[in-house]
Parts: sequence; structure tokens; C-alpha cells
Amino acid sequence: MEVGTIGLLIIALLIIVTILSSLRICSEWERKVVLRLGRFGGVRGPGIFFLLPYVEQTPFTIDTRVVTTGFQAEQTLTKDGASVTVDAIMYWRVVDAGRAAIQVANYSQAVMGAAAGGLRDIIGRNDLSTVLSQRRELDEQLTVTLDEQTEPWGIKVQSVQLRDIKVPDNLQDALSRMAQAERERQARVILGESEIQVAQQFAQAGELYREHPTALHLRGMNMLYETMRSGVASVIVVPSSALDSMNLGSIGGITSLAQQNLPKTDNRGQPPRETPTLPNAIRPSTLPPSPPPSSPPTTT
Repeated sequence: MEVGTIGLLIIALLIIVTILSSLRICSEWERKVVLRLGRFGGVRGPGIFFLLPYVEQTPFTIDTRVVTTGFQAEQTLTKDGASVTVDAIMYWRVVDAGRAAIQVANYSQAVMGAAAGGLRDIIGRNDLSTVLSQRRELDEQLTVTLDEQTEPWGIKVQSVQLRDIKVPDNLQDALSRMAQAERERQARVILGESEIQVAQQFAQAGELYREHPTALHLRGMNMLYETMRSGVASVIVVPSSALDSMNLGSIGGITSLAQQNLPKTDNRGQPPRETPTLPNAIRPSTLPPSPPPSSPPTTT
């Protein structure tokens, strides 16, 4: 084999090795940061791309998928001095791989530190009742705060959710008593409002009955009818003023008069027998003595 042929084979082999060493492949969710002689040369990917041999290199491979990270703030004081432990979860992703690789040394650790600090700040600026009752508002505030802080790093915080809020046992008892007292207060307020509404309705009904006495009379008759229709023996107590206003006195008088005119009965349910009396009774002592009976005549 000639020397020239061997040289060409060596050159071809070196070219193939150089090309293979310069070949890079990125997945769909990956981006590679290219440094050209130590300076930022751009971001490559996804797919296949080549680097300038011995000039460009890719020291960073950035994952652009959404990352789910849990974090918590332990024994954090609220605005009113209550100690709570809050557990949260954050959804974030890298939107600019160049800034994420160049602007911050470890962007994952930086995001976690910012999240923990932002959560403690949000808890400290709100009282306990707000933290317990307005989680959605706190989630939105914390999301906006972290997004503004991580934007220079090329990171987008999509959402933050407070998963769990742990309160000490003694504070839970106090909150339970407060909630019970609040429910009782609301119940009393609702009862008072209902009494006011009922009183207003009665006042309107009274004005209507005053303007239309016939309606009041019909209402009274209907009440008596409903009571007597039940078929249960009962005593109805009606004020005298109601008898006068509803014209029920005449009905009560007719009923009592009819009861007085009913014949009386004995214990067996039979009317008593009347004993005839003589207006001028003759005493037996005043009658003259009757003559003795005469004996029949005898014949000889």
C-alpha cells in the first residue's frame, strides 16, 4: 500500500472522529448551553446539532419541563403572634436556559431559597385567620412574588399552593371555641332578624284586618272550624276581646242557651220520671168515719 493512501486513510479517520466528537443530540425537553472559547455562544436543541471542534463546548444541559417542588416554613410567626408550620408546593420551569445557566450558579437551589423566604414573608404579613381562610389569595400573592424574583434567572413560577397549615393543639382549642361562639352569635342574629320579620308581618296583617273586619270574622270562623274538625274533645280558650272583635259572642251565647234547654238525664242516660202532685190534697184524718156495714134482715 502506498504512503499516500495510508495518509488519506488517517486523515479520513481523524475527520470522522472529529465529527463524531462534535455531534450532539438533545431530547425534546432539553436545551444545551454552548460556550465558545469560554463565552456564551447560545442555546442549542432539541435534535441533532454540531459544535465547532475544540472551540465550542456544552457544559450545561437544562431541563425545560415543569418541576414540582415541595417546601415548608416551620414555626413561623404570623402577624398576630401565632406560631404555625406551613407546607406548600410550587410548580416552576426554565424558560430561558441561557440565563438559568449563566446568571445563577445553582438555579434549583436558588428557587427553593426564594420560595422558603417568600412563604415566611407572606405568613408574617398576615394574621392567623387570614392564613387559614384565604389560602387562594395567599397562593396568588406568593406566585407573583416568586415570579418577579426568579424572572432575571430565566425561570417562570407557574403556581404555588399551600397544602397544609399545622397549628399547635392549644391554639386549635382556642380557635374551636372562637368558631363555636361565632356560630352562636350568627344564630342569635338570625333569630332576631326572623322575629323582626314576623312582627312586621303581624303588623301588616293587623292593619289589613282593621281595614276589613269581615276578613277578621272569616279568619276566626276558619280557626274554630279547623279546631272542631279534628274530632278531639278540647277546651278552646278565647279572649273576650276576640269574641267581641270577631263577633263570636253571639255564637257562644246560642250554644250555652241550647245546652241549658236540653233535658236532664239520670245516671243511666234516661230522662227522670215526673211525680204528679195534687194541688189540693185531702188528708185522710179529715174524712168522716165510714158507717159500719149493715147486717141483712133475718126472717122467722
